[in-house]
Amino acid sequence: MVALDTLETLMAAALVLLLGRQVLARTAILRTYSIPEPVVGGLLVAVLAFALHAAARIEVRFDTTLQVPLMLTFFATIGLSADLGQLRAGGRALIIFLAVVVGLLVMQDALGIGLASALGQERLLGLLGASVTLSGGHGTGAAWAKVFAERHGLASATEIAVACATFGLILGGLVGGPVARVLITRYGLSPKPDTDIASPTGFEQPKAIRPITPEALIETVALIAVCLAIGSAIASWLTDTVFELPPFVCVLFVGVVLRNSLAIRGWYQVFELAVSLLGNVSLGLFLAIALMSLRLGDLASLALPLIAILVVQAIAMATYAIFVTFRVMGRNYDAAVLAAGHCGFGLGATPTAIANMQAITERFGPSHLAFLVVPMVGAFFIDIANALVIKLFLLLPIYE
Repeated sequence: MVALDTLETLMAAALVLLLGRQVLARTAILRTYSIPEPVVGGLLVAVLAFALHAAARIEVRFDTTLQVPLMLTFFATIGLSADLGQLRAGGRALIIFLAVVVGLLVMQDALGIGLASALGQERLLGLLGASVTLSGGHGTGAAWAKVFAERHGLASATEIAVACATFGLILGGLVGGPVARVLITRYGLSPKPDTDIASPTGFEQPKAIRPITPEALIETVALIAVCLAIGSAIASWLTDTVFELPPFVCVLFVGVVLRNSLAIRGWYQVFELAVSLLGNVSLGLFLAIALMSLRLGDLASLALPLIAILVVQAIAMATYAIFVTFRVMGRNYDAAVLAAGHCGFGLGATPTAIANMQAITERFGPSHLAFLVVPMVGAFFIDIANALVIKLFLLLPIYE
């Protein structure tokens, strides 16, 4: 076994991002379909690790200690970037997109249960291969798996949930880019002529040069640390209550409150360039660690019925993004970028959604609306909506 410690894993993650960038620069088809750099580099390393284990029985283990802090840092920067004034300006689009997202949650659960029943499997297995892990991710999947195992007697629920969420993370990074490209090329879409591209904001242009002072960077690190500390404490207090939420949701919420409270009081104005810089760094490293540490052997061992359910869910997600998300959100360039983001968190996670949209906008042009709406819906509202939808499906008399 080759075991990398925390610093060695961090070094490997940085190299994975560089690898992904170089492979993209030399592979036209990957650029054509706008596959994100962390997905390319991370999957290549995961495949290499799987090949080493299969051919030479050499197992490579990464220390994922930094994975959760990096993810929480990313969500803290999402919260600190949320200007309530801007959110009010995009309020109608946010509400419509949230309705579209809820529609997908219902479709995923109905499809998962129906497929599990048709394949002769427990219906709860189908629910795990649906919004619980796909739109919910690893955290939501693990939480509900515990409920399914303890209250409903589903064997190996936790292992199934982790495998489904991991499989979804891969699919979310592979599906979003091609979906947006199909829409953009088919309908000849482009950003609005009056879209401002001179001054990059938030996560829209991760490679843009940003003038930042050491003082601003230190202040931003301090704000992120406050978000992580208070958000984690709130999540701990809410554990095992009806208001329980994943830690990243609490961290994001603290970021929103902190940024806007300081601005309203006139005490401090968040330095957005520093926030977006640190957010993009944590996003890239989080995805690199998450994907390069995938144990593809465990995914290959998934039962055939579960693989079939997940593949159908991926096809359904792409179809829904093209025929529902894109059409309902306006059939324009912003709607195409929103469709790519929806594929990212509808199958994987919000970081995957952001990476998908960055890959699209880097090639085709900016979409301010998408980067305003997707982070808030994908990181905050979806967990509340998903919990309600899952509970409604559990009330159905079909699990006896």
